[in-house]
Amino acid sequence: MPRSVCIVSPGNLSANPRLVKEADALQGAGYDVTVVVSDYSIGLRDFDNGIEAGAHWRVVHAARSPRERYVHVAASMAARLIDGAGARVPVPVAARAYGGPVAGLHAAACAVPADLYIAHYVAALPAAGAAAQRHGALLGFDAEDFHSGEGMDDPAEAQRMAMVRIVEGAWLPRCRHLTAAAPLIGKAYASLYELRRPVTVLNVFPLDMAPTQAAPPRQPGAPLRAYWFSQTIGLDRGLQPFLQAMAQTTAHVELEIRGDDPWGHGETLKTMARALGIADRVRVLPLAPPREMVRLAAAYDLGLSLEMDVSENRRFCLTNKIFTYLLAGIPVLMSDTPAQRALAPELGVAAAVVSLADPVGMAVALDRLSGNLGVARAKALRLGYERYNWEFEKEGLLASVAAAFERRRQGTACRH
Repeated sequence: MPRSVCIVSPGNLSANPRLVKEADALQGAGYDVTVVVSDYSIGLRDFDNGIEAGAHWRVVHAARSPRERYVHVAASMAARLIDGAGARVPVPVAARAYGGPVAGLHAAACAVPADLYIAHYVAALPAAGAAAQRHGALLGFDAEDFHSGEGMDDPAEAQRMAMVRIVEGAWLPRCRHLTAAAPLIGKAYASLYELRRPVTVLNVFPLDMAPTQAAPPRQPGAPLRAYWFSQTIGLDRGLQPFLQAMAQTTAHVELEIRGDDPWGHGETLKTMARALGIADRVRVLPLAPPREMVRLAAAYDLGLSLEMDVSENRRFCLTNKIFTYLLAGIPVLMSDTPAQRALAPELGVAAAVVSLADPVGMAVALDRLSGNLGVARAKALRLGYERYNWEFEKEGLLASVAAAFERRRQGTACRH
């Protein structure tokens, strides 16, 4: 019988394309894969159903409890009292104080027998860990973000980050399989918890998502069409400095922003564009299915990855935006976070690194890209097809899982 893998996540299938790629890769490599997820966002159900209908692996939906919010509030209060008394917060209390569908994931994951349980996100770690203990299985974790550093610069997040460290500190040292979405994320986790360095598995996409036709040549004098997308539109995504830069370029730059807009931030950005005199050049588009992201990006000249330097996680991450744009064959404008600065030399002319504190300098970079777009696009397309795609990157994932089973066979541990 093939070895079985259970992947556990507190979110929706469509909210985590990384999980879907992981499940596809493991199933394709001969593992028997089950995915345990939570129906966290009702608005994503149709997208989830589409993914599930085409999947070759099983999906189990964890039940959501109506008491979940009250348990979270009670656990948060208990954690504050325990911590205030100078005692260590128990791991189960910390998990519930952190939040998420803890009880539902625990029950669903423990009901699935497997040889390896892989948690995605902190809220899934206790469930995957408990299931691994119950079934005498291996435990793994995929660090899409540096969760311990998501709120370290925000005093209001201090308790939540303390809960993260309690949960991660309890479970990560038990992992035999560890992957991270960026080199600096893996380095940070290895240092913080004295772990074996996680294998880097970048947030890239399969070649079958790439556009089937090359983009037509840009006509002389045509606008430089910039593009940004995410699940939700926010005001902490570096878009305001880009609007300021747009207003100062020699080239005619347009921007389209795609994502869910529950808080009306898209209108706030359009109001700013009106004040800058570029209202006719900024448009907001609705959310689209994950599998369409690369194809949709290919219609533009430039993709934006403007991470703000607001936390350790933002400094260390390499988001899927970058690799969506490369596979689509368009260059990337990246903010100068440590992770993106480190990646830029590998991308060459397919990327430009800018400071969000310097809209004038960003405008200069946009004008330079506008005049060199053909070369930049050709380089981006080559990188997407030859290096930054899932067919290349998934080998690291498969090797890490195989090594975890081999280490178990040899009786060695994950730590140094």
